[in-house]
Amino acid sequence: MIRVLLADDQDLVRIGLRALVESEDDLAVVGEAADGLAAVELARRERPDVVLMDVRMPGVDGIEATRRILGDPALTGTRVVVLTTFELDEYVFDALRFGASGFLTKDTRPVELLRAIRLVAEGEALLSPSVTRRVVREFATRPARVPRPHPRLGTLTDREREVVALVGEGLSNAEIADRLVVSPATARTHVSRAMVKLGARDRAQLVVFAYQSGLVVS
Repeated sequence: MIRVLLADDQDLVRIGLRALVESEDDLAVVGEAADGLAAVELARRERPDVVLMDVRMPGVDGIEATRRILGDPALTGTRVVVLTTFELDEYVFDALRFGASGFLTKDTRPVELLRAIRLVAEGEALLSPSVTRRVVREFATRPARVPRPHPRLGTLTDREREVVALVGEGLSNAEIADRLVVSPATARTHVSRAMVKLGARDRAQLVVFAYQSGLVVS
């Protein structure tokens, strides 16, 4: 059973999400929160598999709540999916930086939302290569940001740094393999090792680390 926590300040949204989630035999809602602080407290008590997190909530917003939840060592098994009104919401990048497994717009079709919950619960990220490219392009064109290299960037080998940069560009493992003329299995191994060394929860966070560390050239 996949345990889901709902965080949204609109009652009607939570009611709709609960009805959708609980219509599935393998999903269960373990709590509802109308603000970020309540979401954090519920997450610590219920330890859900997936949190559907609205961004704009009173008091502690969804971004800060995401940071607190995913920064809690007791919640390493919890994944957060950010719900946003616009596909490239200004807060999406910060949510990914704090470890969110991806984002969905609020007009996502029910079947896609259910699929996303299951994918994230299995440890997958919701950033497809095409979406990754759009996210990176969007933020690369914004006012210059000073690169903030990941503190463990120096632990990567030259090849792993190269691979992380390619992940940041939105390349899939197969595309990385083609670019570097290696087998897909080798590319996958490099990606996995880089994730472990950098402490990335999933591929989405690896994209953020690549961009922040200046490995992605806009």
